[in-house]
Amino acid sequence: MTSLAFTSFSLNGAEAQKFLQGQVTINVENLDLNITRYTGICSLKGRLQFGLWLTKITAESFEIVATADQADALATHIKKYGAFSKMKLEAGTTVFPRINGIHTDFAASESDIDAWQLQAIETGQAWITAESAEVFQPQELRLHQREGVHYDKGCYLGQEVVARLWFKAKPKQWLHLVLGGGEVPAPTTKLGNSIQVVNSIASEGGFKALVVAKPEALAEFSLTVLDLPAALNGDVARPQ
Repeated sequence: MTSLAFTSFSLNGAEAQKFLQGQVTINVENLDLNITRYTGICSLKGRLQFGLWLTKITAESFEIVATADQADALATHIKKYGAFSKMKLEAGTTVFPRINGIHTDFAASESDIDAWQLQAIETGQAWITAESAEVFQPQELRLHQREGVHYDKGCYLGQEVVARLWFKAKPKQWLHLVLGGGEVPAPTTKLGNSIQVVNSIASEGGFKALVVAKPEALAEFSLTVLDLPAALNGDVARPQ
């Protein structure tokens, strides 16, 4: 049985939206109702500390889904930073994922999480777990190409670093989908010196994985690079 599981929280209150707007990489104020988008809370160094799927029910009610291994730490973070905000975080329940294009939705009814992992990897849906917390930058994971990062919103944790990488520089490495042979590498494992695994699963006698790397590093290693969905195939740098 897979060890991956997901926990859903509800965040309700007059200041729920204001609080989230100052925490996550997505523009919560402009988020459409009842759609789920993957976003994150960064460390002050601009690396993803928590990954979360966010659904806006109303401006005062949100559903937040995180991997179960990040749930307790995420709840502690929200309660710490939102201690003086007019809102309440409700206890989490187990939910199950379903692919929706290059996004994921969740429901209470059970689904095959191993099948979801393979589909998510094949559609470029990198996700953060406790093991990969504070390792990757949002842009490296193409999160902005999945509507999970907005560069025209106000301040949030790590925003200065994330914005600088977008407006004044560009990532040195970024997300690719690969097929490899041998044992399935764990998240954050380095293949060679400069290919880092984000997510992986057994497939076709070997493994499929989402990795962060320079294209030339992939060419030097025994990995087959597969196509990502069209929305994720563009340059990760800001158009000049």
